[in-house]
Amino acid sequence: MEITAMDRKIEKKTWTPKFIAIIAGGTLLVGIVLYQLVFADSRSSMNVNMERVTIATVKEGEFTDYIPVSGNIEPGEVFFLDALEGGNIQKIVRESGAFVNAGDTILLLSNSKLQLEVMERESGLYFQINNLRQVRLQLDQNDLSQQGQLAEIDYQISLLKPQYQRFKELHEKKLVSDREFEEVKEQYEYNVKRRKLTYTAYRNDSMSRVAQKRQLRDSESRMNQSLDGVGHILDNLAVRAPITGQLSTEQIEVGQSISAGERYGQIDILDKFKVRVPIDELYLPRIYTGLKGTFSFSGGNYELEIGKIYPNVNAGRFEVDMFFTDEVPTGIRRGQTVRIRLELGESNQAILLPTGGFYKDTGGNWVFVVDQQTGKAEKRNIRLGRKNPEFYEVIEGLQAGDKVIVSGYENFGKNEVLNLK
Repeated sequence: MEITAMDRKIEKKTWTPKFIAIIAGGTLLVGIVLYQLVFADSRSSMNVNMERVTIATVKEGEFTDYIPVSGNIEPGEVFFLDALEGGNIQKIVRESGAFVNAGDTILLLSNSKLQLEVMERESGLYFQINNLRQVRLQLDQNDLSQQGQLAEIDYQISLLKPQYQRFKELHEKKLVSDREFEEVKEQYEYNVKRRKLTYTAYRNDSMSRVAQKRQLRDSESRMNQSLDGVGHILDNLAVRAPITGQLSTEQIEVGQSISAGERYGQIDILDKFKVRVPIDELYLPRIYTGLKGTFSFSGGNYELEIGKIYPNVNAGRFEVDMFFTDEVPTGIRRGQTVRIRLELGESNQAILLPTGGFYKDTGGNWVFVVDQQTGKAEKRNIRLGRKNPEFYEVIEGLQAGDKVIVSGYENFGKNEVLNLK
């Protein structure tokens, strides 16, 4: 076949629109894949309604280590009333709640058996005292008797001595016989010797009598004291207030029997109060005397201080007594309950994260931090320190101004990113 001038050879084009479209599509696909591999967020995420979460702002401020506790107002000083003697209530002179002065009669008791015993004991003591007096009288009589013997001997000697001296002179002159002289001499020497023996016995007996009489006086003094004490036993049947204060008694009625030693009430000293506070045993190692706490009452704030710790644990709690460091609130009454902010340590500057339900799901090891620009909340590891009812002390992982979801995380599963809508 001949090729004419009208016929022309058609060359095949390489960059056709279709080819260009295929290349562009492949390039886009490769770019998307590369972006997903290099730049896209592969973390698991979920959408969350912002109205269903609570977001709090981390701030820097003063961290106060404290716990809230409740305490009951009690009198600062209490005098318990125990019956010294038993008996039946004859009369109630002061009712429970009354204000009493020291010495005021509260109850009158009757006890006929006790009265009879007192009479018998008094009779026995009087009998013993009379016996002691009889013994002392006998000692005095013996003393007088020995003194009389010495006086009689001295009298005889005073008569015989001149006679003996005369007879001695006459005998030397041979004017009296030997027999007459010997008789006078023997009588004189006998009385001198007798006086010596009698005086020795009197001296020894006198020393013994002094000791005996001293013992008798001591015994009589003790018996008189016992007699006085026995006489006051019946006075105990009239029960009197030992101090001034407000009387508080158990439910008692006329005719009711009260045993010796039985506690029937107490007297509260009203110018002093304390607060008895139960505390969870978890805090026992951190509680010591001197810790302070505050509470509000009638529009004012009042400070308390731990003064006594009762370490015995009952039902998971132990108790402390807190005393007012300054003034006592006006109008406060025994039995009232107050809410106390008990400080466990000194305050210091720290990064503070508000408390919330997130802690039970994370143990304080991580939180969701909100990025307001992207509208996402991302998981971040943190470390927390101390805790009070309002804040956690942040050790690391957060800064002042960070926004944190503090409500519970139980619905977020294992997702690491939350898309807040």
